[in-house]
Amino acid sequence: MPTTSTTSAPAHTPAPPKARAAASRAVLKTEARLFLREPGSLFWILVFPTLLLTILGLIPSFREANPSLGGQRTIDLYVPVALLLAAITTGIQVMPAVLTGYRERGILRRMSTTPVRPAALLGAQIALHGTAIVASMALALTVGRVAFGVALPGQFAGYVLAAGLTLCSALALGCLLCALSPTTKAASVAGTAVFFPMMFTAGVWIPVQSMSDTLQQIVQLLPFGAASQALAQASSGQWPNWSHLAVPAVWTLVLGRIARRRFRWE
Repeated sequence: MPTTSTTSAPAHTPAPPKARAAASRAVLKTEARLFLREPGSLFWILVFPTLLLTILGLIPSFREANPSLGGQRTIDLYVPVALLLAAITTGIQVMPAVLTGYRERGILRRMSTTPVRPAALLGAQIALHGTAIVASMALALTVGRVAFGVALPGQFAGYVLAAGLTLCSALALGCLLCALSPTTKAASVAGTAVFFPMMFTAGVWIPVQSMSDTLQQIVQLLPFGAASQALAQASSGQWPNWSHLAVPAVWTLVLGRIARRRFRWE
């Protein structure tokens, strides 16, 4: 990887604002069509988190109150986990491969000769994947409520805030992986290496609330571990601890800044 990088596209003659805006809208529409033609990506983003939630919900013991969980059912804890999984899968596995592929094929470089800057393509991808995460989260909440009787968040505003910070931290991590990966293959390898530890911190295998106190303290320093606690608190009707909200917010700022400094358009 080069030791120096740039965050701006190659210099070109500025286009009028209206032309740039029209070109950006055209890019967003085109990318949306391409995005919807990728059944594999749509499965992992929209279907996989809710499918995992459904499989777990079909386990009888997961639908029974557990005294060690304060009377909650295991399935109640896995609805927030499904939301986190949607963000992790999209940000770490799906989006970096798309953006790295565009750069590897020279698409970003060629865009520098058109009225729209390469940043418009980056913005379109972030917007599309962010929207997909929101849709996946809404689907998981709906299935949890309708199929398994999971109560809706008692503190809805806090829940939305925690979910939004989760989304931002996942996309920031995805942008960083793209910035540091010179090829699509490298992005895939790096994404896989990060994916499983982040799944663990989100509570996919063991809900964070079921971890030992020491392990909880460790995972709460990471964005998805802290987000899991924030979502659980909001689900029970409490406003999430500001420390749990601050962790994904700080990670978003730090990862986003590094990604911006290291991102290469070609």
